[in-house]
Amino acid sequence: MNTPNKLTVARMIMVPFLVLFMLTGWGGDANRYISLVIFVAASVTDWFDGKIARKYNLVTNFGKFMDPLADKLLVCSAMICFIELDKLPAWIVIIIIGREFIISGFRLIAAENGIVIAANYWGKFKTVSQMIMIILLLIDLGGAFDILEQIFIWLSVALTIISLITYIWQNKSVLSMQN
Repeated sequence: MNTPNKLTVARMIMVPFLVLFMLTGWGGDANRYISLVIFVAASVTDWFDGKIARKYNLVTNFGKFMDPLADKLLVCSAMICFIELDKLPAWIVIIIIGREFIISGFRLIAAENGIVIAANYWGKFKTVSQMIMIILLLIDLGGAFDILEQIFIWLSVALTIISLITYIWQNKSVLSMQN
């Protein structure tokens, strides 16, 4: 297993620990900081695994499949925890996770027909906004930062919808493909 794939697996292994510290009292008052460190570390592995894989031509089928899955697992797990913590409404999380299911379905149909649907800029902006939103919600500084949290929550929802519409529009031919 190459280094980028090891980083992807490490990111997946971090998810249960993130959930554990977000939803239990194991870390005491330090829970949010432990959760923050885990989330940021996992997010950084995402950046590094892609950079290393492209730079050293270490792109594998495992990485193509598992890297986006690890990203979705990380982000969606954190957002589901925020429902439990009453920091995000369920409908927002449903929109975001629903978009991920739809895009994954598109990619599966396309892959069955030999087409790879690459991430576009809207999808990347969406991911970055969601990661910033999660970091802000984990830090939970209150006061004026509550406004910043709300801005990133709404920005994440808007970019989720824009990226979904963009993917569907740019890949509408996938819908008409027959096996």
